[in-house]
Amino acid sequence: MRKRLFSGLMAGLVVAGLSTAALAQSAVLRAARYVDVESGQYISPAVIVVEDGKIAAINPETTPSEGVIDLGDMTLLPGLMDAHTHLTFDISGDWVTEPVRFTAGDYALRGAANAKKTLLAGFTTVRDVGSSGFTDVALSRAIDKGWVEGPHVIPAGHSLGVTGGHCDVTGFRPGVAEGDETVGIADGADAFVRAVRYQIKHGAKVIKICATAGVLSFEDSVGAQQMPPAELRAVADEAHRHGLKVAAHAHGTAGIIAASEAGIDSIEHGSIITEKAAKVMKKNGTWLVSTLYLSRSIDWNSVPPALEAKGRAVMPLADESFKLALRRGLKIALGTDAAVYPHGDNAKELSVHVELGQSPAAVIRSATSATAELFGVEDRGQIEPGLLADIIAVEGDPLQDITVLENVGFVMKAGKIYKHAQ
Repeated sequence: MRKRLFSGLMAGLVVAGLSTAALAQSAVLRAARYVDVESGQYISPAVIVVEDGKIAAINPETTPSEGVIDLGDMTLLPGLMDAHTHLTFDISGDWVTEPVRFTAGDYALRGAANAKKTLLAGFTTVRDVGSSGFTDVALSRAIDKGWVEGPHVIPAGHSLGVTGGHCDVTGFRPGVAEGDETVGIADGADAFVRAVRYQIKHGAKVIKICATAGVLSFEDSVGAQQMPPAELRAVADEAHRHGLKVAAHAHGTAGIIAASEAGIDSIEHGSIITEKAAKVMKKNGTWLVSTLYLSRSIDWNSVPPALEAKGRAVMPLADESFKLALRRGLKIALGTDAAVYPHGDNAKELSVHVELGQSPAAVIRSATSATAELFGVEDRGQIEPGLLADIIAVEGDPLQDITVLENVGFVMKAGKIYKHAQ
């Protein structure tokens, strides 16, 4: 147990770089109950002793008399996690031309604002799967140093994809916003290896690729496979050699199957999963990170007509793919694609999962311990002694009404309180 906790804490420090300041607060949280996410049951009462940013004890026989924070009839849960965010982006205004107007500073400052919204919504760890100019890496470091408030951020740097593909900036005349391996644009296995290494060199802690076409890009197709098996394997092998996971944007079936067979760790979106694709993902242990709420919330008036047509065609298919994933017992982690809809509304994704047939307990697990497993961190995701004191509190009964997680009243990250609605 001690070895597991030590290795988990070290992994968390590598991935999320906790600052000394964030580990300084001690407290005792008292509430009516907490959710044991693995059993899907409540434990009552909930007395959580927090020391040096970690959970020191749960319901001890004696508790300190000082530093008690009484949360009354609230329910405690581990901090929520989001495997698919874009903190430095927003789909608003003239977002199509941002790549030729914005500097890294613009993206970073917007990311700081979005990070705070995300944390206050109860999401204490997120994976940022693609930004411009390594602004997600800079944001992660700024949060760890206490310069800005936000969740633990696992940054990807630039998303990797083929020339003219979903990860490339297209739609401008030749010579404008052209890319190479340093910004994630590659052609051929060797070039993708260089791109992976360059992201890692500059701080990436996860690698994001675009295995297929997409919605918010100017290809004609929405789901065509864009990376052949040799490129997919090259990325997976190189990233895994460095101890990093790989997330693959993939809408179409062929790309989903190819990415899973190549050893990619997670399929993002997974809009067109067939029985064959589900069988392959199950065999390979590939995670699914669906992003379902965005189809219900995206402002189509902000999207060019050609992209709107693709979105309206493919997004409804994602619901059926998610239902199939549930029936076939695929591994599911929570992701939102926040940026396509407002940051801070991340928890609305959970309600869609319940609407489509996942139990509230399973949804909570997918947003906590399951996502921690996908991330490869063992120091969070549950309320358990020795783990990080990433804890949230809500009014009501989330095991019966998942929507209460859309109104988080208390947020603690690594023992530091960031929100306490009284």
